[in-house]
Amino acid sequence: MTTTTTTNSVPASSGPTFLDISAGRKATNNVATVLVWVTMIIAMIPLLWVLYELIARGAGAVISPEWWTSSQRGILDTEAGGGAAHAIIGTFVQTIIATIISVPIGIFTAIYLVEYSKGGLLSRLTTFMVDILSGVPSIVAALFIFAMWITIFGFKRSGMAVALSLVLLMIPIVVRNTEEMLRVVPMDLREASYALGVPKWKTIARIVLPTALSGIVTGIMLAVARIMGESAPVLVLVGSTSSIHWDPFKGAQSSLPLMMLDMYKSGAQPAVLDKLWGAALTLVILIAVLNIAARIVSAKFSVKK
Repeated sequence: MTTTTTTNSVPASSGPTFLDISAGRKATNNVATVLVWVTMIIAMIPLLWVLYELIARGAGAVISPEWWTSSQRGILDTEAGGGAAHAIIGTFVQTIIATIISVPIGIFTAIYLVEYSKGGLLSRLTTFMVDILSGVPSIVAALFIFAMWITIFGFKRSGMAVALSLVLLMIPIVVRNTEEMLRVVPMDLREASYALGVPKWKTIARIVLPTALSGIVTGIMLAVARIMGESAPVLVLVGSTSSIHWDPFKGAQSSLPLMMLDMYKSGAQPAVLDKLWGAALTLVILIAVLNIAARIVSAKFSVKK
């Protein structure tokens, strides 16, 4: 009786390995790696420099509890003391109003462009207008609101007028970011939901939006960060005040950009510069806190992989 033993030999991989790469290609790879690191470091230098200047010059004002709880009412700009509560409140009021208006419009517009648009005239026109709005300078948006809200409708200069101009700046950012995030969601998820008999609107609400939530929230926070630092609308559409003013529909209402401009025009005394840098650092801190909070929220409610 003859026993035949068959040995399955695994053929050696014929594909190239890293050891087979020529010295020239390895050198090119190393050079590219070094260039990437160098450009990254160069890009970080101005950012770290700005943060250092803000902290070094503005920390003295920001660390004081009075800075967060009181206003500049009754205190000259050239005098030490007082706080930025009036500017912080004005910034939050104007930003919240603009966000409440812009986010639903931006998200629903993006949903239409991605999920319902068939490439018709309306979708092309919408895309064109979003592209135009993306490049509109803030001063143009402010002048448009001034012409419409104040000149035609007869309303007074107010924080609400500022919020409306910020809406024009925020909507295209939200639309573009949301549109890109929705396109990233795999079509297989939609088709699987449709195969189970789920309506399209529910698929968008329960599958598509939660999947893209993290990116959408990040885009919204980028838009908020942009409008919080805009100075042109507050110069044109609202008067400056050193008192705390909650009502955005009438009267002057300060904000952090407007406070910085007021301090800039007041001179170069040490007290003025401390308040100017303090307002700038406060704006950066608020934006950083909002971004961190947004990341926590998006991580908590996004679809887990």
